[in-house]
Amino acid sequence: MTAPEGRGIARFPEAFPGTFAGTTDGFRILHVSTGNVCRSPITERLTRHALADRLGDPFTGGLIVESAGTWGHEGAAMETNAATVLADFGADSTGFIGRELLDEHVIRADLVLTATRDHRAQVVSMGHSAGLRTFTLKEFTRLVRAIDPATLPDPLDDGVVERARALVRAAAALRGWLLAPSPEADEVHDPYGAPLPFFRSIGDEIKEALDPVVTALTGVPAPGLPA
Repeated sequence: MTAPEGRGIARFPEAFPGTFAGTTDGFRILHVSTGNVCRSPITERLTRHALADRLGDPFTGGLIVESAGTWGHEGAAMETNAATVLADFGADSTGFIGRELLDEHVIRADLVLTATRDHRAQVVSMGHSAGLRTFTLKEFTRLVRAIDPATLPDPLDDGVVERARALVRAAAALRGWLLAPSPEADEVHDPYGAPLPFFRSIGDEIKEALDPVVTALTGVPAPGLPA
């Protein structure tokens, strides 16, 4: 039996019908922030956009991307400034509906990436053995940069899902050894209610953190960058 679908954001494969939607052999990435109207929607949609850039259309890698908020605005649209930031990057904001983080979202997630350490602590406190697969986004980026890609499964031979699972295990093993230079280094600040320039600066932070993560997950560098 497959896990019940959470309310809210469409999963990445729904943009590519006939792939891994509704199956159990995918790899779920869950982005978490507070209201699920600013940071996590930007991160979720930029992840999907980056995956499409790396893997093309139709997407058959099996990565499933969604998001939720610890105090999620259930049924809300993303903030207008967040949608503008996504448009700046050529990413799609249509069809977004915010949702509150539920146990089922954590249970079925293979990787949880949060905006802040407080969000990470809240996810881990929900149980479900989430500790080893929950990181702040910037923390995960820092750990991923230290992992030799040659030690990960080849996405062509073993599939992107197996590579992604191995990447999470490797990052978890490094966490106690590779510490942040400061607590703030692992945080993405909340732009809620801020003017558009601040939203854009947060969008730039998120994109910069996501690029090496998506490269590590897929084994494919961003377009225009050397392998």
